[in-house]
Amino acid sequence: MLGRPHQVAPLMESLRATVPDARVLWCLSPDDHEVHRAVDGTGCERIVVPYQPRGDYARKINHGYRLTTQPLVFTGAGDLVFHPGWFEAAAAELRPGVGVVGVNDLGSPRVVAGEHATHFLVTRTYADEHGTIDERGKIFHEGYPHEFVDDELVATAKRRGMWAMAIGSHVEHLHPNWGKGQNDGLYAAQPTRMRLGRPIYRRRQRLWA
Repeated sequence: MLGRPHQVAPLMESLRATVPDARVLWCLSPDDHEVHRAVDGTGCERIVVPYQPRGDYARKINHGYRLTTQPLVFTGAGDLVFHPGWFEAAAAELRPGVGVVGVNDLGSPRVVAGEHATHFLVTRTYADEHGTIDERGKIFHEGYPHEFVDDELVATAKRRGMWAMAIGSHVEHLHPNWGKGQNDGLYAAQPTRMRLGRPIYRRRQRLWA
């Protein structure tokens, strides 16, 4: 979340309207007090995960996965809108052997083309037994500043033959890159994070290419 308390209520409204029985676990930074209050107002669970610039998102997702027991884990942040039928469309792709299902963020050209995804429905079995390309018990590699965690997850799942794309599963990403959100410091730092993350991704490609 990192300073975006206004995103909490709309996200919860769309999620509860589409998957009323979902267990929601917010993984928050210690000093994000306004977001803490907004989350407390939803009645959802929250945990605090110490913030660090490198790998913060990945660490929070991995930590949340380890604290839950549900057979399916959806990875996401606060700037999302869940459209009706998204879960059913994603779950329909979980045929035998599939462990990672990408959803359509209705923004990224690569995602809309069905080649990539930025948010995922992941089976617990996949994370437990396979994990990242070199670490079981994780969904994302924690060595990236932020971007490229999705690229690695997609590439690794494809290499294992455990990937599927649910193009009809619409979980809209309200990102300013697509003209759907207001820019802020976190969004504005994306080019710098990508510049730092790209060589890490290229080095790690050797593990699955």
